[in-house]
Order: sequence, then structure tokens, then C-alpha cells
Amino acid sequence: MHYPNKAIMLVVTSMLYLSGFAGGAQAGPVAKADAQPTKLAAVQQPEANAKEPAANTQHGQVLFKENCEVCHQEEGRGKPGLAPSLTNKELLSAASDRFLLETIRDGRSPTAMPSFGAYMKDNDIKDIIAYLRSFHKTALIGDRVDNDRPAMGDPRLGKRWFTQVCAGCHGVNGGGYAEAGSGSGTAIGTSGFLSKASDGFIRYIIMNGRSNTPMRGFYGPDGLASLTHQEIDDIISYLRIIQN
Repeated sequence: MHYPNKAIMLVVTSMLYLSGFAGGAQAGPVAKADAQPTKLAAVQQPEANAKEPAANTQHGQVLFKENCEVCHQEEGRGKPGLAPSLTNKELLSAASDRFLLETIRDGRSPTAMPSFGAYMKDNDIKDIIAYLRSFHKTALIGDRVDNDRPAMGDPRLGKRWFTQVCAGCHGVNGGGYAEAGSGSGTAIGTSGFLSKASDGFIRYIIMNGRSNTPMRGFYGPDGLASLTHQEIDDIISYLRIIQN
């Protein structure tokens, strides 16, 4: 009978297993049930409320004189047939910082308005915007205007109103100076304008016009054409399909 030997072998094997050597595997330290996890080095997060540097109006004036005044004239007054006014109260009230920044940065293809993004940083452009806004202390409604409802109009009717009311200044295709020659209207049928202008912004300008320019308001009984809200939406819808 070999039971004693088998018993001894079972005892030895059990001891080896418990000591961590059974099957040739090394045993590591046993983690305590209440051991705390290793703390990772803190990752520095950007300051949540970090503020951009305040716009520098004086720097904006210098940049405007160097880059913009040749077309938009002194103090941004503009000149019909060359470049529009940039300091009329309606524009400064209804144009959002986004609209102005993107227009200056990207230009307004295919008009003579070039892109300044290759020469200026966004903060430089913001300085120019601050300079322009210094001419009128009006309520800034640009963000609200941009978030106004999209136009729900009939482009077929819009073509009729556009031809009767707008084409005389802005050109049949909305090409502005390039199409209408020395006409007083800017290019409003181009991708350079329509890709940045919200329906709310276009609606506001058609309704209220732009002082210091030949553009007058066309809405209601006091407007040049007594357009209704729906007719203005028809025009906007037409512009959206003719952009060139």
C-alpha cells in the first residue's frame, strides 16, 4: 500500500501551491481590500472663464486707415459705386461680430473686397470692428438678428419683387457694382455675401435700410415700396437660389 506516500505528496503539493510555486507561477503581493488607488498627476485644465484680451480701438483705427480707408473712405463713410458705408447705425446695430469678422477675414468674392485673413489675425480684425462700432453707441442686436427665423418665401414671387424693387440698383443678378456699373447698390446676390449674411440680417436691412447710403427701407407704408413681411421673405428666398 502506498497511501502514506500519496498523502505526503498531497501535503507537499498543497504547501507549494499555497506558497505560490505550484505550476511554476510566481505569486505577487496580495492587494488589501481597502487599498487606495494610486493617484495620477493632476492634469492642468484651461481656465474655464479665461477672457480674450479687450479689443483695442486705437489699433483698429490704424489698421482701418492702412487697409480699408482707400475704398471705404475716411471714417468708413463709403462711396456709392466704390464701397459701402461701414459706420451707419443700422449696419452697426444689426451686424453681428461674426458677420463682420468673417467678411473682413474671408473677403466678399467675387467683388473687389479682398480677404484679409492672410495678413491679419482675428484679434486684429476684432480691433477694426471695435473701431467701427465706436461711431455709434447703438443697441447691438446682431446675434438676435442672426437667430431670427429663416425666410419662408416663394422664390418665384421673390424674383418679381426683386426685379421691380431691387434690380435697378443691385443688378438683375444681384451682382452690384460689377453688374450695374456705377449703380449705387452693393452685391447681394453673391456667395461671398449670402454665405455669411443670415436671413434675419437681410430682412432687417430691407426693412430699415442703411443711412449714409442710397439704401432706404422698403417695409410698410413708410417704405419706398411698402413691402410686406411675406414679400420680403419671397425676395430673400429668391436671393438664396441665384447666388453666384
